[in-house]
Amino acid sequence: MEPASQPCEQPGALVFTVAQDQAGERVDRYLAENVAHAVAASQLQAQPRFQALSRSRIKGLIEAGHLLCNGQTLREPAAPVRGGMQLVLDVPQPAPATPEGEAMAFAVLYEDDDLIVLDKPAGLVVHPAPGNETGTLVNGLIAHCGASLQGIGGERRPGIVHRLDKDTSGVMVVAKTELAHLALSEDFAQRRIDRCYLAFAWGLPAPAQGEYEGAIGRDKRDRKRMALTPRGGKWALTRYRTLECFGSAAALVECRLATGRTHQIRVHFSTNGHPLIGDPLYLRRIPAAAKGLGAEARAQALDFSRQALHAARLGFTHPRTGENLLFETPMPADMQALRAALSADRSGA
Repeated sequence: MEPASQPCEQPGALVFTVAQDQAGERVDRYLAENVAHAVAASQLQAQPRFQALSRSRIKGLIEAGHLLCNGQTLREPAAPVRGGMQLVLDVPQPAPATPEGEAMAFAVLYEDDDLIVLDKPAGLVVHPAPGNETGTLVNGLIAHCGASLQGIGGERRPGIVHRLDKDTSGVMVVAKTELAHLALSEDFAQRRIDRCYLAFAWGLPAPAQGEYEGAIGRDKRDRKRMALTPRGGKWALTRYRTLECFGSAAALVECRLATGRTHQIRVHFSTNGHPLIGDPLYLRRIPAAAKGLGAEARAQALDFSRQALHAARLGFTHPRTGENLLFETPMPADMQALRAALSADRSGA
């Protein structure tokens, strides 16, 4: 039985009503099977946005929030469909094959013909992805460095050899030549990069200095999160050292990465009972340690608008000259204000 389908009032959207005999299928598989029929039966095949809608593309659209299920956003590609369910898939116009330059301000710490080192502010996405096609660091770098950057290391991520999460601040290096891209990528892969992060965590890690270890993979219950996993993940090791304690409520820690997995520090600390202050993904409830703070410091910590994580140090060998380069930046203003509030609370206790 063919599902009912037609263009929605919104340009670029398709409406599907799930037939009873298709109930139980994964929603991404259901859409992949039915979108082609819907497009072929209408005039939509002439529109570029509806061309090459593969299952992987549909999965990406779902995860980016482009699917409504009975009027509610559905972001889980593996969710089963039910008979009578109405699905509205919004298909945006295809993004340019390569990102376009956009003028933006960011602090340049060092630059030569081969590479650029910068202090990325919190809130800036590194490279284009579904849901963040423009306004990224890559767009700013293309405007800053010129069109020559676009050919380095791939169309969507030109020059990028490592990344920081959107709301993590700190030092990054970007390649401007193929030589630099290959050499720096290899150094990151072989763990020859000196990387140090500063973070505020809830509670006091015990011991005060140690290691968190465990394979990290995608959380099966929430595709936006990572998790320690016994199978299928990648081994990860974080070395930490407590720099300052704020009573028993929180600690300022220094983290050095032996590996570079997605959300590594955030996952390791949350799994071990010390989620980062402000972390929107891995801090799901008010931690018990918050009770150890006074009202003002507690409010500032609980209202912190991002994960309190800063890439404070980056050292590497220059790919052309062989010179050892080291760059350090202080914590940004929001983390410094958090530290001041925690310190004042401890002093007044």
